[in-house]
Amino acid sequence: MRIILASKSPRRQELLRAIGITEFEIMPSDSELAASRAAPPEETVTAIAAGKAADIAAKCGPDDIIIAADTLVYIDGSPLGKPKSADEAYAMLRALSGRAHTVYTGIAVFRDGRRFSAAVGTDVYFRELSDAEIEAYVASGEPMDKAGAYGIQGLGALLVERVDGEYSNVVGLPLCTLGRLLKEAGYSVLG
Repeated sequence: MRIILASKSPRRQELLRAIGITEFEIMPSDSELAASRAAPPEETVTAIAAGKAADIAAKCGPDDIIIAADTLVYIDGSPLGKPKSADEAYAMLRALSGRAHTVYTGIAVFRDGRRFSAAVGTDVYFRELSDAEIEAYVASGEPMDKAGAYGIQGLGALLVERVDGEYSNVVGLPLCTLGRLLKEAGYSVLG
């Protein structure tokens, strides 16, 4: 049995290690599923995560455990992906300033031809940000590879007043939910 993370995200790797899963392989998925603006966010992220997990499961043995996730930030019913430019990052952060938004992560665990999946939503509340603060944060480079243009585990923590829900979900891998799914798949992190 191997544990395979279908992601190259350093944050997801760190989170797995934080719960004691230190022996795992990284096999990023080539699945190119796009987020549907028509489907509810929970369905969208779960479908994308399941697509990634299925892509990797097809290349692995039946007893291997594949973990895949997809995270999107939603505000006013619309998803915010990863910014493609500094200007786009600035616009996203301006939209989030002083407001609440929801971070959704779909997670899928595949083992022995079975899929275990869930979606987690966490409400995040940003404080009011000045133009200078947004410019400085964008200049740090941190927003560029993150959904919603911020990373709560880094400098982005200075932007967030409060979080309602699973904190690790905002980082990109809801650990409480992952633990439950792994247990359903026959692998208990806590023994």
